[in-house]
Amino acid sequence: MSKRGPLQRRMSSRFQVNMVWEGALVGLIGGAIVTLYRLALSGAEWLLRQIIAYCTGDVMRVALWVVALLGILLVIGRLMLWEPYSVGSGIPQVDAEVMGKLDMPWHRVMASKFAEGTLLSLAGLSLGREGPAVQLGGMAGKAVSKGLSRGRGEERLLVTCGAGAGMAAAFHAPLTGVMFALEEIHKTFSAPLIISVMSSCIVADFLVSQVIGIKPVLAFHFASDIPHIDYWVLLIMGVVMGGLGAIHNVGMFASQAIYDKIKRGVPYLRLAVPFAVAAVIAFTAPDLLCGGDAIVELLESGKLYPIGFLLALLIGKYLFTTVSFGSGAPGGTLFPLVVMGALAGSIFGTIAVNGLNLSSGYITNFMVLGIAGLFAGVVRSPVTAIVLVFELTGSFDALLSLSIVSIVAYVTANLLKVDAFYEYLVARLLGLHEEDDKTPWTDDEKVLKTHVVEVGSYLVNKSIAEVDWPDSVLVVTVTRCGKDTVARGSLRFQALDRVMLIMDAECEDEAERKISSYCRGILGREGR
Repeated sequence: MSKRGPLQRRMSSRFQVNMVWEGALVGLIGGAIVTLYRLALSGAEWLLRQIIAYCTGDVMRVALWVVALLGILLVIGRLMLWEPYSVGSGIPQVDAEVMGKLDMPWHRVMASKFAEGTLLSLAGLSLGREGPAVQLGGMAGKAVSKGLSRGRGEERLLVTCGAGAGMAAAFHAPLTGVMFALEEIHKTFSAPLIISVMSSCIVADFLVSQVIGIKPVLAFHFASDIPHIDYWVLLIMGVVMGGLGAIHNVGMFASQAIYDKIKRGVPYLRLAVPFAVAAVIAFTAPDLLCGGDAIVELLESGKLYPIGFLLALLIGKYLFTTVSFGSGAPGGTLFPLVVMGALAGSIFGTIAVNGLNLSSGYITNFMVLGIAGLFAGVVRSPVTAIVLVFELTGSFDALLSLSIVSIVAYVTANLLKVDAFYEYLVARLLGLHEEDDKTPWTDDEKVLKTHVVEVGSYLVNKSIAEVDWPDSVLVVTVTRCGKDTVARGSLRFQALDRVMLIMDAECEDEAERKISSYCRGILGREGR
């Protein structure tokens, strides 16, 4: 392998430095937009509470509020038609943008998503702010790329930085933003990419802290760690959370399929369903409205609630979130997911405390373990789940218990063969369909290897037949958005594809070096 010359090394260093300050610029702009978005949502939720208090008990006022909801529905529907890429969570769109499958108009997406999210919060639909925040941040990255006249490959990297910044600003958790961008959005790790995403997330978090304050989104504090002798309970909890994660995804996917049957009056008739439910819930169970801040306030109070009450909140929140998200309304599910995880953990913890005679103070531990477990079971990003809860609690004591629950939940959900949440949504967005199951061949003299096609790598847009593969190497399957595709010579690689290959064991080292060079993206090459 030839050595790099002085000019190449200087250009490599310059590229890495550029990525750091460009990432910081993305964090500044994305963080500012998400900060304004959070303030707008908080104001809308406060206004909704005032409206509910004002209208309660007066039929005429309730009727006027229903008319107002109809007006909000019409405005949101018109915005969705004006910019279709603003529909839904926004995270699948960012995934597809990084893959190179979408080229969203950043200014239209940002304007529509901001307005839609604020109006939906005012209407009270059970949707989260994190998905839209990721999309707003990602579009901030694209705006910076356009302003600096960067190429398409570098633009995708800046979109990844913006997505991380949006997550960091939404949760007030910079490390979570970094891990989410790497584990969920870009799906590859390299030192230059990590540094650029970190600079983006840190700047975004610093900005939102200066405006909104340093108080975490969730303030759960451990009294002490669960005794190690009782850690076997965590294995059971991980299985339960993984099962609940699979149920969550099945229900969400089914809800979307049901809404797909509404062919006329789209999106207005689809939106009419959650809006009607929100109108009823506003005056019957207002704690279920919006992302779930009211439920978080109940849980943070430290009071012990009956299991029946907690179960009713969990089921109600899940059903309302499913109805809201399945309609295609422009909002996410991450914060409702966190709330549901805390509720599920509280229920499990109450049962465990009563059954094992543990201190009631451990229920808080089970709440945060429930958040990590359900997140890992739904999104299939266990490292992000662990980091998120660590940042929410600020405690290293729970690191071992968090890891146990998250990993077991992740494995359980995978064994149940239910698609990961965002991978399914990306596949749905791109119109991908699962191929018939095929079993790769192997024997004692062969080894299986998996590589990720990084953004900007040699393989992107090349067909399998066009690549000069090492001798004895066979491409078995290409996994795209969680869907396995049988390798055919005409199949063209896309960024973030996961390629499974089979090769002779005796030629493994040489073949691995060549394939790794094919798969390495722009940051991987510049970082060497």
